[in-house]
Order: sequence, then C-alpha cells, then structure tokens
Amino acid sequence: MSVAERVRAPASQGDPVDVSTARHRTSPFRWGLTLLLVLAAVQVVYFLFTNPRFEWAVVWKYLFSANILLGLGTTLLLTVIAMVIGTVIGTIAALALVSDFKPGRWAAQTYLWVFRGTPLLIQLIFWYNLAYLIPKITIGLPFLPPLAEWPTNSVITPFLAALLGLGLAEGAYMTEIVRAGLSSVDTRQHDAARALGMTPAKAFFRIIFPQAMRFIIPPTGNQIIGMAKATALVSVIAMNDLLHSVQIIYNRTYEIVPLLMVAVIWYLAVITLLYAFQSRLERHYSKGHRRDTTQTSPAVEQA
Repeated sequence: MSVAERVRAPASQGDPVDVSTARHRTSPFRWGLTLLLVLAAVQVVYFLFTNPRFEWAVVWKYLFSANILLGLGTTLLLTVIAMVIGTVIGTIAALALVSDFKPGRWAAQTYLWVFRGTPLLIQLIFWYNLAYLIPKITIGLPFLPPLAEWPTNSVITPFLAALLGLGLAEGAYMTEIVRAGLSSVDTRQHDAARALGMTPAKAFFRIIFPQAMRFIIPPTGNQIIGMAKATALVSVIAMNDLLHSVQIIYNRTYEIVPLLMVAVIWYLAVITLLYAFQSRLERHYSKGHRRDTTQTSPAVEQA
C-alpha cells in the first residue's frame, strides 16, 4: 500500500487524519543518549555542589554586595548605550552601502574595514590613550585658531572611552545586519511604495523597515547578548564594570574562584533576561509569517 493510500484509508472511514501531529518512534539509541545526558547533568551538578573549592558561602556573601551591584549597573548601562550607538551608526552606514551615492558607500566600506578588522580590546586601549595623539580637543574651522579647546584627558574619561570603543565596533557589525535585512525585502515593495506616491523616507519607515525587522531582530538579539559579555573587556581601562568590581575584591581577599562565580551568576542572569526579551520580539515581528500547524494538509482534506 502506498503512503497516500495509508493516509487516505482512515479518512474513508470517517476519521480525520492530521499528519502535522505525526511523531517519530523513539529509538533505543535516543533512549541511551538521553540517559547519558541525564547522567552527565547529574555529574556536573554533583561536582558544583560538592567541590569545597567553589566556596559557595563566599559566593552568597558577595553576590548582592554594593560594589558588585554597582559594577553590574555599569555593565548594563554600557550595554544599552553602546547598542543604541551601534544601531544608529549601523543603520546610517547600511543605508549608505545600499545607496547609489558612491562617496557614502566608500566611507561606509572604509568604516567597516577598520572597525571589523581590528580587535575590540585594541580599540578600547586606543581610545583610552587618545590623549597621547591629541593632547587637546578643539572646535573650530581648519587652519584657523580654535573657538574652544579642552584637555583630552578631561574629556575622554574611562566611561566615554568604553562607549566609543564598544559603540563604534558594534556599529560595524550592525551595519551588515541592517544591510542584510534591507536586502531581504522584495524590490517590488519599493516599486509599490513609489507607485503610491510615497517619499523615500516615508516608504522606508512605513514599508521597508518594518518588513526588514523580521530578519534584523534575531541577529541583533545575539549582538546585544554578545555586547553584554564584551563589556568585560573594559576592565583593562580601569572601568568599574562587573568584572572589574570582582577583580578588586579578589585581589584583596585572594578568593578568586568564588568571586568569578559571582560574575558568572550575574552574567547568566542578564543573558537569560536578554534572551527572553529577544524571543518576545521575534514572535512579535514574525506575526503573519509563522506556519499554522493546526490546519490539516490539503492532500489529506481531499482524501
């Protein structure tokens, strides 16, 4: 009997068949693999809670300490502001890349080449030591006396250096994400917007960008999660983030592993919340594009 006949056979007896609910039989191999994974999970949990060197009492002691929470707040603030900067820069650079304005495309490509081609750690150290190259930051016209000037060290604080490094580097990656999202929209949408008499700006915000968001949100969520972890690098420029706060404590108490576990717990908590927010955004922008699994297959209905 063919597959179609096996599907139609129950239907001829008046019983509807929904193939979308079909499931594979659980093989012995899957049962064995599941057992191995469960045993591995039990082993990990046993190791975490029976190894005295984790010093969980010390972990709970510092988990909600004022210095740790202050560092956590700095990490969250850096993540939010740097992502906003990166998203704005990335959107502008992506529009320049897809435009027919050649100088704008060349400038965007050069920006990508520089900030995607150099490690983030080097960029952070560079901005932190900008005063070595530019002792004073001036405002004025080229080759004329400056209208105003300030010492670079008083302007480029560790916080601003961290924002410059994180935001500009993130903007380079967001450029490719936004460009890919814009390229995913059917070109006929542009033609339809022009046929309706929409201006390019109105067509972008009303038609193109909302459709591109379905492709932009997932990788952007990953970038936000990556940014939250990348903020740990600012500790090298004496920025009081979560990792730097932990380092200050364990340099004094020599309780390295317990304090690192404090940082791990808070990073995992932040990443979990960001992942939940990303999933909600994905569901929102995927409305109308998800497959309705409750509908019966047309072939089955005809049978």
